[in-house]
Amino acid sequence: MQVTEVIPMHQAKSTLSQLVQRAAAGETVLIGPNGHAIAKLTSLDAPTSPKRRLGFLKGKLVVPEDFDAPLPDDVLADFEGGR
Repeated sequence: MQVTEVIPMHQAKSTLSQLVQRAAAGETVLIGPNGHAIAKLTSLDAPTSPKRRLGFLKGKLVVPEDFDAPLPDDVLADFEGGR
């Protein structure tokens, strides 16, 4: 994703067709007043991040009963930089 600058609103209105061409070429165009982006123009083919699904591992993992038990001394020493 290539982003170069934030295009001011007035400039975006007057150069919309050029901005659309830039987006179609793979550039992400940010638009907003005073250098603060409030909109993003991208190609429809631009990759999107996958939506995260909560609970998709439900029932597939088992937490052992002793999960929160104190660590053995030798393991604890490794974590604390001992030995």
